[in-house]
Amino acid sequence: MGNARRGDVDAVFDGKNYTLRLTLGALAELETAFGADDLVGLAGRFEGGRLSSRDLLRVIAAGVRGGGSDLGDDEIARMSVEGGIPAYVKLASDLLVAAFGASAESVSHP
Repeated sequence: MGNARRGDVDAVFDGKNYTLRLTLGALAELETAFGADDLVGLAGRFEGGRLSSRDLLRVIAAGVRGGGSDLGDDEIARMSVEGGIPAYVKLASDLLVAAFGASAESVSHP
């Protein structure tokens, strides 16, 4: 079980437990993926509250790697989570809230 104070988010993909975390490296990965110049620009990217499936994948995959796994985006894209799309949205939202302190309600599904 992850440490919420450290920004950990627990997830189960294909029956296996993972700890997700947006570390500094994971945030840098997201800056590159979203073409943001800095953390303020990255946070601004999510302010509208709308995420595409690709956005969800990028955020969750960066969190998986930040949590210590070396899985690539393609591997993570093939994994399933109980609860389907709403569960993916919640995972991404929880990660973004842990990193930026935004309201969880500000992120809606695609």
